[in-house]
Amino acid sequence: MGKLSIDQLRERVRGAVATPDDESYDEARKVHNAMIDRRPAAVVHCANAGDVMAAVDFARENGLDLAVRGGGHSVPGFGTCDGGVVADLSGMRGVRVDAAARTARAEGGATWGDFNAATYAFGLAATGGIISTTGVGGLTLGGGIGYLARGLGLSCDNLISADVVTADGRLVVASEEENADLFWALRGGGGNFGAVTSFEFRLSPVKDIYGGPMLFELADAPTVLRSFADLIADAPEELGGFPAFQIAPPLPFIPADRHGDTFALIVACWSGPLDEGERALQAFHDIAPVVAEHVGPMPYPALNSAFDALVPPGLQHYWKANFVTELTDDVIDAHLRHAPGLPAVNSTVHIYPINGACHRVAPDATAFAYRDASFATVIAGMWPDPADNETATAWVRDYYDATAAHSEEGGYINFMADDDQDRIRSNYKGNYDRLVAVKRAYDPENLFHLNQNIRP
Repeated sequence: MGKLSIDQLRERVRGAVATPDDESYDEARKVHNAMIDRRPAAVVHCANAGDVMAAVDFARENGLDLAVRGGGHSVPGFGTCDGGVVADLSGMRGVRVDAAARTARAEGGATWGDFNAATYAFGLAATGGIISTTGVGGLTLGGGIGYLARGLGLSCDNLISADVVTADGRLVVASEEENADLFWALRGGGGNFGAVTSFEFRLSPVKDIYGGPMLFELADAPTVLRSFADLIADAPEELGGFPAFQIAPPLPFIPADRHGDTFALIVACWSGPLDEGERALQAFHDIAPVVAEHVGPMPYPALNSAFDALVPPGLQHYWKANFVTELTDDVIDAHLRHAPGLPAVNSTVHIYPINGACHRVAPDATAFAYRDASFATVIAGMWPDPADNETATAWVRDYYDATAAHSEEGGYINFMADDDQDRIRSNYKGNYDRLVAVKRAYDPENLFHLNQNIRP
């Protein structure tokens, strides 16, 4: 293994180290996307920041690839590698809430389910994603779009500080006061700059919300998309949610004879006063006849985990993404041509609004550059059978090609595939050169390259 042996690594860390000779190895090397089947030389189950430092040192000193795994949801499989070292932070899931200061500190392996469970008790929240098993770290480092983004901003906009293990094995604090250039880059620049062992967030008063999914006939999709875009442009910022396309799963609120049919959806989230929720969502109900819905008051964590069952570990994944400034007729027509071909009930297309508070942050204030985009689209191909890989992947690519012609050049890095490296500069627009400079300062040898990579 070079300068340091596996035995020496084991002596340095508190957590277990899994290698190919260990019974735990096959489980340790798994990631969420079953399309990814890689065999690292070692998986370090990090118990603390010191273990992360040791894993980084081991990879650097032995000239090995380094993968950093938090929630493990990376669709391109950036949380693992062949022949290298995986710093697996998934055992570091603590979340500590300071209710008086309205802040929370989450360890690098925490999921949004962990985070929401801790903050809900105090009636507080920060913008998380749509699936509660998503890692706090990966979502935040890429930006962080979620139900609360219109009112609270992106996840990265609520970040106060981060503890970061840099490529030279040091643990540093990144904030507006310390290592401010690194702090700027972490907010949207992905995992390019180090392994983040904890995140400190600003919290806001959000506890119970009013919302849920509403299903519309596919024939009404043009009206649904156009009306949603018009309504959300100047809606109160407490109103979040998104339009989508989805095959109906066998849920009790959906008529049994419609299970398996493809629908247009609006998934709504009103985070203002509960007694105003029904009125706030009425405009969505008035767009077109609602076939089925599961809408009402609920804890925010319940909505944030409502789709978890559709995204279990072990599916095949291939995703594509783009930003749009408006849902033009051409964009909508492209959606209508391809959405009916959803390859499985797990697959979906979401069109997230990112206006409101997201637009009040300057495009160069954080690494997340697309502050003028109104929507972030994800074409999330997910299906259980590897035999469908070729046809399902082709569906995603064809759908993306059709929408890309009418979209911005860049897209949201959290939704990018492993064949999107040529879009890196476009994803960051005017922020790219500054990101390169920060990369050179903190990772000049590109140790942290298993990501949507910004090369030094």
